[in-house]
Amino acid sequence: MAIQGETRESTRIKIREPKQYKVIMHNDDFTTMDFVVEILRDIFHKDEMEAERLMLLVHEAGKAVVGTYPYDIAVSKVQTATARAKAEGFPFRMTLE
Repeated sequence: MAIQGETRESTRIKIREPKQYKVIMHNDDFTTMDFVVEILRDIFHKDEMEAERLMLLVHEAGKAVVGTYPYDIAVSKVQTATARAKAEGFPFRMTLE
C-alpha cells in the first residue's frame, strides 16, 4: 500500500570491468627459449603449444603480447617473471601497455 506523498528512490549501480593491460614480453639475445617457455607456462598458465608459439613470436618479432589482465594482476605477473629471470641471471624484460 502506497502512502500519499511517498517518494520512491532508486539507485542505479553501474559496475564497470577493470581496465585491462597488455603484458608485453621483449626479446633478448641471452634468455634461453626454454626459460621463456617455462615462464609462460608457470606464471601465465599457457599450455605447451601456446607457450612455444608465443616464445617463437617474441623471438622472431622482437616482442609479443603474452596476456591481458587488470593492472594489479599484470604488475604481479611481470614482477614475478622478472624476479625469477634475475635469479637465473637473465636480462629478461617485460612491459605493460
